[in-house]
Parts: sequence; structure tokens; C-alpha cells
Amino acid sequence: MSTAVVTGAGGALGRAIARRLAADGHAVAVADIDADAVEATRKDVATHGGAVRAWTIDLRDADAVAEMFDMVAMQSGATGILVNNAAIYPSRPFLEVPPAEYDDVQAVNQRGYWLCAQSAARQMVTAGGGAIVNIASIVAHGGWGNLASYAATKGAAVSLTRALARELGPSGIRVNAVSPGAFPTAAEEIHEDAAAYNQFVLDHQALKRRGTPEELAAVVSFLAGPDSSFVTGQTIEVNGGWVMA
Repeated sequence: MSTAVVTGAGGALGRAIARRLAADGHAVAVADIDADAVEATRKDVATHGGAVRAWTIDLRDADAVAEMFDMVAMQSGATGILVNNAAIYPSRPFLEVPPAEYDDVQAVNQRGYWLCAQSAARQMVTAGGGAIVNIASIVAHGGWGNLASYAATKGAAVSLTRALARELGPSGIRVNAVSPGAFPTAAEEIHEDAAAYNQFVLDHQALKRRGTPEELAAVVSFLAGPDSSFVTGQTIEVNGGWVMA
């Protein structure tokens, strides 16, 4: 089995992904800017029997990213799986977004993906292969208001996935994306009326129930594992049939 790195692992989706990859037999390094949240994930994964180490990291710091991957390799072995999941999502009308906020979203959601993929891929090339899974979003397709900065980065995640799949494929590295729909996580706190938003989601999905983090993690597990050995450059929509691409 491989060493897997999961960013944004302090949140509900990242935690479920880390737990599933550990259950698959991988050694897992969980990373998040929130020290308490990532430690809670470490304890959760360890409770389920997984080999896990926690890293508190700001993905805007290129040196810190490179150092983390070097340390992961020293402690657990070269990275064989990367799940780029960390993201920030400030909600604000487009005409009111200050440049500094836009730059911050880009730095975490897009540049952070780039930096992690670059560090991981360097190890994967040496090892003869690996798998990168970038977490995109239904927001990249749907044109949601007040989330233009976030949507732009998630569209970039899909484009980066295709570019890296093409370039890294000859080295045996597969790169895919998973595009989650509206999963019930802390991210929904940006909506003022939780009940109305829940109904809005159900009205638009073909499946009339909310998805679970474990269902998203199962798709990530597939893309990270041997059953998808001939799959690369793809984006899999996991949204209950809201967007069918």
C-alpha cells in the first residue's frame, strides 16, 4: 500500500476521505491549517485502526508545503496518493470582493493544489507512479452567486487535473478530480436559512436525499486505488444527479 496525503483533513469531507484511505490500508498523513481539527481527524482515523500522522500547515507557504512532503517521505515513505481537498470559500457579491480576498482564495484553493501536486509528483516520478485526486465542486458548473472567487478556483482544479494527467501519465501517475455536490458540512453555514437551502438542494437533485461524506470518500478511494488503473484526466460528479456532465 501507499502513503496518502490528504489536505483539508480537518473538515467533514477530508476526515471521511482520510478514514477511508486508512481503511484501504494506506498510511495517511492528514494536513490542515486548523491544528485542533486536524488532531481530531488524526485521533478519529487512529481509532479506526489506521496509521496516521497529523500536520498543521498553511498551504500558502510554499516552503512549508515542500517541507511537509519531505518529512512525510522520511517518516512514512514516498507519497503515492495525494488528495487535494483544502479550500476556503468566502461568500460575497462579486462587485464587493476586494483583491486581497480574491488573492487569498487563489493562494489556498488553486496555488495550494499546484504546490502539493508538484511536491507529491516529484516523489511519484521517482517511485514509478502514483495517483492524485483533486477535489473540485459543483459550483464550478452551476454559476452560484456570491462565490465567484471559489468557483474560479474549482474550475481551475478541473483544468489542472487534465493538464497534469496528460503531462504526468508517461511517468505512471494518474490524475483525476472529484466534483462534490452540496454535502451537509460546515460550508453550508454561509447560507442564512439552513432549512430553505436544504430544500433547494433536494429540489434540484435527482436523488431526493442528502449525500454523506462517506459516499464521496468511496469515489476518492476508487480513483486512488487499483480498480481505476486505466482512468486519468477525468472529473467524476458526485452530486445526486444535480449536474449531469
